[in-house]
Amino acid sequence: MRGPHNIWRLVVTGATLERTGAMGVVLDAFDAPKSIRVLARLLGFPFQWLGYKGDPNMPPVTRAITALGPAYIKFGQILSTRPDVVGDEMAVQLRVLQDKLPPFSIARAKAAIEEELGLPVAEIFDDFSEPIAAASIAQVHRARLRGTGEDLAIKVLRPGIERAFRKDVDAFYFAATMIEILAPFSRRLRPKDVITHFDGVVQGELDLRLESSAASEFAANTANDQGFRLPKIMWNLSARRVMTMTWAEGSNLGDNAALDAAGHDRKELGERVLRLFLNHALRDGYFHADMHQGNLKVAPNGDVIAFDFGIMGHIDEYTRRVYAEILYGFIRRDYKRVAEVHFEAGYVPADRDVDEFARALRAVGEPIFGMDATQISMGRVLAYLFEVTERFGMETRTELILLQRTMVVVEGVARSLHPHVNIWEVAQPVVEDYIKGSIGPKAVIRDLTNTLRVVARFGPRLPGLVEAALIRQSQVDVTPPKRRFWRYVLVGVIGLLLGASGVVAISTLF
Repeated sequence: MRGPHNIWRLVVTGATLERTGAMGVVLDAFDAPKSIRVLARLLGFPFQWLGYKGDPNMPPVTRAITALGPAYIKFGQILSTRPDVVGDEMAVQLRVLQDKLPPFSIARAKAAIEEELGLPVAEIFDDFSEPIAAASIAQVHRARLRGTGEDLAIKVLRPGIERAFRKDVDAFYFAATMIEILAPFSRRLRPKDVITHFDGVVQGELDLRLESSAASEFAANTANDQGFRLPKIMWNLSARRVMTMTWAEGSNLGDNAALDAAGHDRKELGERVLRLFLNHALRDGYFHADMHQGNLKVAPNGDVIAFDFGIMGHIDEYTRRVYAEILYGFIRRDYKRVAEVHFEAGYVPADRDVDEFARALRAVGEPIFGMDATQISMGRVLAYLFEVTERFGMETRTELILLQRTMVVVEGVARSLHPHVNIWEVAQPVVEDYIKGSIGPKAVIRDLTNTLRVVARFGPRLPGLVEAALIRQSQVDVTPPKRRFWRYVLVGVIGLLLGASGVVAISTLF
């Protein structure tokens, strides 16, 4: 890491917030304590002349974020879906960060396409449009495929975006290191691991071949989901910096007036978005992790259409079961079980008191069930849960960061469609179905079958292992009775595994 450069970058960040007038707005939005306000002003005010001016036609916060660059823009995109955190006015201002940023020229876009695909744009596309959407990392053009007339969307990375993002991420690493040094209590949160996770996600978004692959896998997983579809990837017209897909016609999910004019039920849409996310996360373990309004449309027939697959989340089956049991426990108000799951998964140190932890969790969950739907916020629940787990020594789970963040974003999207969407009522049937399928008797049988399939794959090696074990034993002159007994047990177990693997292998043929 380049220390002087990173220090300079963080100074410029504070100076830009001060110069654009965003510092006070941000501090007010987060209800910062007086000590933080004083410190922020002391660091920002003397250096404000070093900050970027930004676009004076934009509101202060949006002006500062766009001036600071892509990593900051990503953060602003997340906040735009959380009016309960930053307020309605700022949330509206920040939504322009989703797909309405200043574009780069059509000439530079065509040059990038020609360099990646090796053909002139005019030989591939007709009616190549000016940019129709511009976000932090790429922009989108609309065109027709020459010869067939098929409507397409072409995504092109911003020139120099890799280098710009690298500079910001370096500064984030530096800030995380400084936080761990100056605030030792923060090490429990593993800030450097969080930035590493964020860095990995962003690197995947900067290679559109990986995004095309993610879209293809996501489409296969969700092919049977009612009321949900994805554009088709045109693999022959996609590369590292260019991604081509079929055009998705519809109303932006953030445009309530257009949705109303088209006759869509916004409450049902909000509930469906929540259900889809939970199904993808729990059922598939692979979910769209950037589900803000700018990446979702509603087709004329009511289908929700998702695009922009640069950030996808993956969680293994064991973690899914843990997460589902935690949600299920909260839904059923079984706080003892929620506490036990935390201990069983190793999330909370074993030397802590499980009953005391359960009582602390009750203080998180019980207030929810007396609230009106408009007052229930997953963001607030996660904040309370964070406080409780911090007291009990739980470390930040990096594998759950993206899942938790996306759940907060999706809830914000649902609430923007209809403020009375109740996340717990929507989540309950999805979580219950998953619990029945993943923890009940059928799941036990499935797990055993999968284990035997693994053993079957090693079947050809098992006779050799048995023979080697028998040879080693035969070379011992005197075998104590106890040792001889366990040798027979070992051979018997291996024999059973051989038999079971054979049965499984045969069953796969029919």
